Amino acid sequence: MNGTVSDKVKHFFHVVSNIRPIVWIGLYVVVTPVFALIYWALPDGQFRIPDGAGTDFGSWLYYSIVTITTLGFGDYTPAHGWAQAITAIEVMCGLIFLGLFLNAVGSMKSEIDVGSEIEKQKRLRDAEQKEKLLKNVPRLLHLLNIFLAYCYAVTTPAPHRKDGEVSYNPDFSFNDLSDMFEPSGLPTDNTRLPAVERLLVSASNTSLVLDSLQNNVDLRQWPDVLEDCFSFVANYQMFASTDMLTRRYPIGDDADELTAEARDRETELSRLVAGWKGDLNFEKEPKLRAVGELYSFIKNNGALALRLERQLTLIAVGNNAG
Repeated sequence: MNGTVSDKVKHFFHVVSNIRPIVWIGLYVVVTPVFALIYWALPDGQFRIPDGAGTDFGSWLYYSIVTITTLGFGDYTPAHGWAQAITAIEVMCGLIFLGLFLNAVGSMKSEIDVGSEIEKQKRLRDAEQKEKLLKNVPRLLHLLNIFLAYCYAVTTPAPHRKDGEVSYNPDFSFNDLSDMFEPSGLPTDNTRLPAVERLLVSASNTSLVLDSLQNNVDLRQWPDVLEDCFSFVANYQMFASTDMLTRRYPIGDDADELTAEARDRETELSRLVAGWKGDLNFEKEPKLRAVGELYSFIKNNGALALRLERQLTLIAVGNNAG
Protein backbone atom coordinates (compact mmCIF):
# COMPACT_ATOMS: atom_id res chain seq x y z
CA MET A 1 0.00 0.00 0.00
CA ASN A 2 2.73 2.44 1.01
CA GLY A 3 4.67 1.59 -2.11
CA THR A 4 1.61 2.25 -4.28
CA VAL A 5 0.96 5.66 -2.67
CA SER A 6 4.64 6.55 -2.99
CA ASP A 7 4.64 5.58 -6.65
CA LYS A 8 1.55 7.69 -7.29
CA VAL A 9 3.13 10.69 -5.57
CA LYS A 10 6.31 10.28 -7.60
CA HIS A 11 4.28 10.00 -10.76
CA PHE A 12 2.31 13.13 -9.86
CA PHE A 13 5.44 15.22 -9.31
CA HIS A 14 6.99 13.79 -12.48
CA VAL A 15 3.95 14.88 -14.49
CA VAL A 16 3.89 18.31 -12.83
CA SER A 17 7.61 18.82 -13.50
CA ASN A 18 7.09 18.12 -17.18
CA ILE A 19 4.46 20.85 -17.58
CA ARG A 20 5.92 23.79 -19.49
CA PRO A 21 6.43 27.17 -17.72
CA ILE A 22 3.99 28.90 -20.07
CA VAL A 23 1.16 26.81 -18.59
CA TRP A 24 1.81 28.04 -15.04
CA ILE A 25 2.17 31.65 -16.21
CA GLY A 26 -1.10 31.22 -18.10
CA LEU A 27 -2.86 29.95 -14.96
CA TYR A 28 -1.30 32.78 -12.93
CA VAL A 29 -2.72 35.33 -15.36
CA VAL A 30 -6.11 33.63 -15.76
CA VAL A 31 -6.95 33.23 -12.05
CA THR A 32 -6.25 36.90 -11.32
CA PRO A 33 -9.43 38.27 -12.98
CA VAL A 34 -11.37 35.22 -11.71
CA PHE A 35 -10.60 36.21 -8.10
CA ALA A 36 -11.38 39.84 -9.00
CA LEU A 37 -14.87 38.72 -10.06
CA ILE A 38 -15.31 36.85 -6.78
CA TYR A 39 -14.28 39.94 -4.75
CA TRP A 40 -16.61 42.09 -6.81
CA ALA A 41 -19.50 39.67 -6.14
CA LEU A 42 -19.02 39.57 -2.37
CA PRO A 43 -21.56 41.47 -0.24
CA ASP A 44 -20.71 44.95 0.93
CA GLY A 45 -18.85 45.19 4.20
CA GLN A 46 -16.49 42.27 3.59
CA PHE A 47 -13.56 44.68 3.08
CA ARG A 48 -12.30 47.82 4.76
CA ILE A 49 -12.02 50.23 1.89
CA PRO A 50 -10.36 53.68 2.18
CA ASP A 51 -12.49 56.78 1.63
CA GLY A 52 -12.82 57.63 -2.01
CA ALA A 53 -11.56 54.20 -3.24
CA GLY A 54 -13.52 52.53 -6.01
CA THR A 55 -15.51 49.32 -5.80
CA ASP A 56 -15.89 48.63 -9.51
CA PHE A 57 -14.39 45.58 -11.26
CA GLY A 58 -11.20 47.48 -12.12
CA SER A 59 -10.56 48.23 -8.43
CA TRP A 60 -11.03 44.58 -7.48
CA LEU A 61 -8.73 43.52 -10.34
CA TYR A 62 -6.11 45.84 -8.85
CA TYR A 63 -6.65 44.22 -5.43
CA SER A 64 -6.43 40.72 -6.97
CA ILE A 65 -3.12 41.58 -8.67
CA VAL A 66 -1.45 42.94 -5.52
CA THR A 67 -2.79 39.94 -3.59
CA ILE A 68 -1.63 37.16 -5.93
CA THR A 69 1.78 38.82 -6.25
CA THR A 70 1.90 39.14 -2.40
CA LEU A 71 2.62 42.87 -2.65
CA GLY A 72 -0.26 43.76 -0.30
CA PHE A 73 -0.23 47.58 -0.19
CA GLY A 74 -2.80 47.57 2.65
CA ASP A 75 -5.27 49.99 1.11
CA TYR A 76 -7.90 47.26 0.66
CA THR A 77 -8.14 45.00 3.72
CA PRO A 78 -10.28 41.85 4.11
CA ALA A 79 -12.40 42.40 7.23
CA HIS A 80 -14.57 39.31 7.51
CA GLY A 81 -14.42 35.54 7.03
CA TRP A 82 -15.27 35.12 3.36
CA ALA A 83 -12.99 37.94 2.22
CA GLN A 84 -10.16 36.71 4.40
CA ALA A 85 -10.55 33.08 3.22
CA ILE A 86 -10.68 33.96 -0.47
CA THR A 87 -7.73 36.33 -0.11
CA ALA A 88 -5.72 33.62 1.62
CA ILE A 89 -6.61 31.12 -1.12
CA GLU A 90 -5.47 33.56 -3.81
CA VAL A 91 -2.17 34.17 -2.00
CA MET A 92 -1.58 30.40 -1.79
CA CYS A 93 -2.45 29.98 -5.48
CA GLY A 94 0.01 32.72 -6.36
CA LEU A 95 2.81 31.12 -4.34
CA ILE A 96 2.07 27.63 -5.71
CA PHE A 97 1.88 28.77 -9.33
CA LEU A 98 5.04 30.83 -8.94
CA GLY A 99 6.87 27.90 -7.35
CA LEU A 100 5.70 25.50 -10.05
CA PHE A 101 6.68 28.02 -12.72
CA LEU A 102 10.22 28.29 -11.32
CA ASN A 103 10.43 24.49 -11.02
CA ALA A 104 9.31 24.13 -14.65
CA VAL A 105 11.91 26.68 -15.76
CA GLY A 106 14.61 24.73 -13.90
CA SER A 107 13.39 21.46 -15.38
CA MET A 108 13.36 22.90 -18.89
CA LYS A 109 16.85 24.32 -18.42
CA SER A 110 18.05 20.90 -17.28
CA GLU A 111 16.52 19.33 -20.39
CA ILE A 112 18.24 21.93 -22.56
CA ASP A 113 21.56 21.33 -20.82
CA VAL A 114 21.22 17.55 -21.15
CA GLY A 115 20.20 17.90 -24.79
CA SER A 116 23.17 20.18 -25.46
CA GLU A 117 25.54 17.72 -23.81
CA ILE A 118 24.08 14.82 -25.79
CA GLU A 119 24.43 16.81 -29.00
CA LYS A 120 27.99 17.75 -28.09
CA GLN A 121 28.89 14.11 -27.42
CA LYS A 122 27.22 13.11 -30.68
CA ARG A 123 29.27 15.69 -32.62
CA LEU A 124 32.46 14.45 -30.99
CA ARG A 125 31.54 10.82 -31.69
CA ASP A 126 30.61 11.62 -35.31
CA ALA A 127 33.89 13.49 -35.78
CA GLU A 128 35.82 10.54 -34.35
CA GLN A 129 34.02 8.09 -36.65
CA LYS A 130 34.56 10.36 -39.65
CA GLU A 131 38.28 10.51 -38.88
CA LYS A 132 38.38 6.71 -38.75
CA LEU A 133 36.55 6.47 -42.06
CA LEU A 134 38.83 9.02 -43.73
CA LYS A 135 41.88 7.00 -42.69
CA ASN A 136 40.41 4.03 -44.55
CA VAL A 137 39.26 5.91 -47.65
CA PRO A 138 42.55 5.70 -49.65
CA ARG A 139 42.78 1.93 -49.15
CA LEU A 140 39.10 1.43 -49.91
CA LEU A 141 39.27 3.49 -53.10
CA HIS A 142 42.34 1.52 -54.19
CA LEU A 143 40.60 -1.83 -53.64
CA LEU A 144 37.40 -0.68 -55.34
CA ASN A 145 39.41 0.61 -58.28
CA ILE A 146 41.16 -2.74 -58.64
CA PHE A 147 37.86 -4.62 -58.36
CA LEU A 148 36.28 -2.45 -61.06
CA ALA A 149 39.36 -2.93 -63.25
CA TYR A 150 38.93 -6.71 -63.08
CA CYS A 151 35.19 -6.28 -63.72
CA TYR A 152 36.22 -4.43 -66.89
CA ALA A 153 38.63 -7.21 -67.88
CA VAL A 154 36.12 -10.01 -67.29
CA THR A 155 33.24 -8.24 -69.07
CA THR A 156 35.24 -7.04 -72.07
CA PRO A 157 36.22 -9.50 -74.85
CA ALA A 158 40.02 -9.67 -75.23
CA PRO A 159 40.11 -7.98 -78.69
CA HIS A 160 38.25 -4.97 -77.29
CA ARG A 161 40.45 -4.40 -74.24
CA LYS A 162 42.54 -1.26 -74.59
CA ASP A 163 45.96 -0.66 -73.09
CA GLY A 164 45.91 2.10 -70.50
CA GLU A 165 42.14 2.61 -70.75
CA VAL A 166 40.22 0.77 -68.03
CA SER A 167 36.59 1.81 -67.78
CA TYR A 168 34.05 -0.68 -66.50
CA ASN A 169 30.81 -0.66 -68.50
CA PRO A 170 27.86 -1.64 -66.26
CA ASP A 171 25.73 -2.29 -69.36
CA PHE A 172 27.76 -5.30 -70.50
CA SER A 173 25.96 -8.33 -71.93
CA PHE A 174 26.22 -11.99 -70.94
CA ASN A 175 28.12 -12.72 -74.18
CA ASP A 176 30.81 -10.20 -73.17
CA LEU A 177 32.01 -12.73 -70.54
CA SER A 178 33.35 -15.03 -73.28
CA ASP A 179 37.02 -14.21 -72.60
CA MET A 180 36.88 -14.32 -68.82
CA PHE A 181 39.41 -17.20 -68.76
CA GLU A 182 41.99 -15.11 -70.63
CA PRO A 183 44.59 -13.12 -68.64
CA SER A 184 43.29 -9.67 -67.69
CA GLY A 185 46.04 -7.76 -69.48
CA LEU A 186 45.85 -5.04 -66.84
CA PRO A 187 49.06 -3.06 -66.18
CA THR A 188 48.85 -3.98 -62.48
CA ASP A 189 48.39 -7.72 -63.15
CA ASN A 190 51.70 -9.49 -63.73
CA THR A 191 50.23 -13.00 -63.60
CA ARG A 192 48.94 -15.20 -66.39
CA LEU A 193 45.94 -16.26 -64.36
CA PRO A 194 42.42 -15.94 -65.84
CA ALA A 195 40.78 -12.55 -65.37
CA VAL A 196 37.81 -14.19 -63.62
CA GLU A 197 40.09 -15.73 -61.01
CA ARG A 198 41.80 -12.41 -60.36
CA LEU A 199 38.35 -10.78 -60.12
CA LEU A 200 37.22 -13.21 -57.43
CA VAL A 201 40.44 -12.69 -55.45
CA SER A 202 39.89 -8.94 -55.68
CA ALA A 203 36.25 -9.35 -54.62
CA SER A 204 37.39 -11.39 -51.61
CA ASN A 205 39.95 -8.76 -50.56
CA THR A 206 37.46 -5.93 -50.99
CA SER A 207 34.76 -7.82 -49.08
CA LEU A 208 37.09 -8.47 -46.15
CA VAL A 209 38.04 -4.79 -45.88
CA LEU A 210 34.43 -3.59 -46.18
CA ASP A 211 33.36 -6.08 -43.52
CA SER A 212 36.16 -4.85 -41.26
CA LEU A 213 35.11 -1.26 -41.92
CA GLN A 214 31.56 -2.00 -40.73
CA ASN A 215 32.93 -3.56 -37.53
CA ASN A 216 35.39 -0.77 -36.73
CA VAL A 217 33.58 2.38 -37.90
CA ASP A 218 30.06 3.46 -36.98
CA LEU A 219 28.67 4.20 -40.45
CA ARG A 220 25.18 5.23 -39.34
CA GLN A 221 25.83 8.86 -40.29
CA TRP A 222 26.45 7.62 -43.86
CA PRO A 223 23.48 5.24 -44.31
CA ASP A 224 24.07 4.80 -48.06
CA VAL A 225 27.68 3.77 -47.47
CA LEU A 226 26.59 1.37 -44.71
CA GLU A 227 23.92 -0.22 -46.90
CA ASP A 228 26.24 -0.61 -49.91
CA CYS A 229 29.06 -2.08 -47.79
CA PHE A 230 26.66 -4.60 -46.28
CA SER A 231 25.24 -5.54 -49.69
CA PHE A 232 28.68 -5.97 -51.27
CA VAL A 233 29.84 -8.30 -48.48
CA ALA A 234 26.56 -10.24 -48.46
CA ASN A 235 26.62 -10.72 -52.25
CA TYR A 236 30.17 -12.06 -52.12
CA GLN A 237 29.40 -14.41 -49.24
CA MET A 238 26.38 -15.79 -51.11
CA PHE A 239 28.34 -16.29 -54.35
CA ALA A 240 28.55 -20.07 -54.65
CA SER A 241 30.33 -20.62 -57.96
CA THR A 242 33.93 -19.77 -57.04
CA ASP A 243 35.12 -23.37 -57.31
CA MET A 244 33.41 -23.78 -60.69
CA LEU A 245 35.17 -20.76 -62.18
CA THR A 246 38.69 -21.01 -60.72
CA ARG A 247 41.48 -23.32 -61.83
CA ARG A 248 42.97 -26.20 -59.91
CA TYR A 249 46.62 -26.84 -60.66
CA PRO A 250 48.54 -30.02 -59.91
CA ILE A 251 51.66 -28.04 -59.05
CA GLY A 252 52.07 -24.31 -58.42
CA ASP A 253 50.02 -21.74 -60.31
CA ASP A 254 51.67 -21.70 -63.72
CA ALA A 255 49.19 -21.67 -66.62
CA ASP A 256 51.37 -24.20 -68.47
CA GLU A 257 50.54 -26.77 -65.80
CA LEU A 258 46.79 -26.50 -66.38
CA THR A 259 45.39 -29.93 -67.13
CA ALA A 260 44.02 -30.64 -70.59
CA GLU A 261 40.64 -31.44 -69.08
CA ALA A 262 40.45 -28.07 -67.32
CA ARG A 263 41.62 -26.26 -70.45
CA ASP A 264 38.97 -28.00 -72.53
CA ARG A 265 36.30 -27.09 -69.97
CA GLU A 266 37.28 -23.41 -70.12
CA THR A 267 37.30 -23.45 -73.91
CA GLU A 268 33.85 -25.01 -74.03
CA LEU A 269 32.42 -22.54 -71.51
CA SER A 270 33.88 -19.61 -73.45
CA ARG A 271 32.32 -20.95 -76.68
CA LEU A 272 28.92 -21.42 -75.01
CA VAL A 273 29.00 -17.94 -73.47
CA ALA A 274 29.96 -16.27 -76.76
CA GLY A 275 27.14 -17.96 -78.66
CA TRP A 276 24.40 -17.95 -76.03
CA LYS A 277 21.12 -16.42 -77.21
CA GLY A 278 18.62 -17.83 -74.70
CA ASP A 279 17.37 -16.51 -71.38
CA LEU A 280 19.57 -16.45 -68.31
CA ASN A 281 18.01 -19.26 -66.29
CA PHE A 282 20.05 -21.81 -68.31
CA GLU A 283 17.57 -24.65 -67.95
CA LYS A 284 18.75 -26.03 -71.28
CA GLU A 285 22.46 -25.53 -70.49
CA PRO A 286 23.28 -26.24 -66.81
CA LYS A 287 27.00 -25.77 -67.53
CA LEU A 288 26.39 -22.03 -67.80
CA ARG A 289 24.67 -21.59 -64.42
CA ALA A 290 27.95 -20.70 -62.70
CA VAL A 291 28.64 -18.09 -65.39
CA GLY A 292 25.09 -16.80 -64.99
CA GLU A 293 25.68 -16.35 -61.26
CA LEU A 294 28.94 -14.55 -62.05
CA TYR A 295 27.06 -12.28 -64.48
CA SER A 296 24.56 -11.30 -61.74
CA PHE A 297 27.35 -10.91 -59.19
CA ILE A 298 29.29 -8.48 -61.38
CA LYS A 299 26.12 -6.54 -62.26
CA ASN A 300 25.22 -6.09 -58.59
CA ASN A 301 28.63 -5.61 -57.00
CA GLY A 302 29.94 -3.56 -59.91
CA ALA A 303 27.10 -1.09 -59.34
CA LEU A 304 27.78 -1.13 -55.57
CA ALA A 305 31.50 -0.53 -56.15
CA LEU A 306 30.79 2.44 -58.42
CA ARG A 307 28.44 3.95 -55.83
CA LEU A 308 30.86 3.36 -52.97
CA GLU A 309 33.70 4.88 -54.98
CA ARG A 310 31.60 7.97 -55.67
CA GLN A 311 30.33 8.29 -52.07
CA LEU A 312 33.75 7.87 -50.47
CA THR A 313 35.27 10.37 -52.87
CA LEU A 314 32.59 12.93 -51.98
CA ILE A 315 33.21 12.38 -48.25
CA ALA A 316 36.96 12.85 -48.70
CA VAL A 317 36.54 15.92 -50.94
CA GLY A 318 33.96 17.44 -48.58
CA ASN A 319 36.34 16.99 -45.65
CA ASN A 320 39.20 18.65 -47.55
CA ALA A 321 36.92 21.52 -48.58
CA GLY A 322 35.80 21.95 -44.98
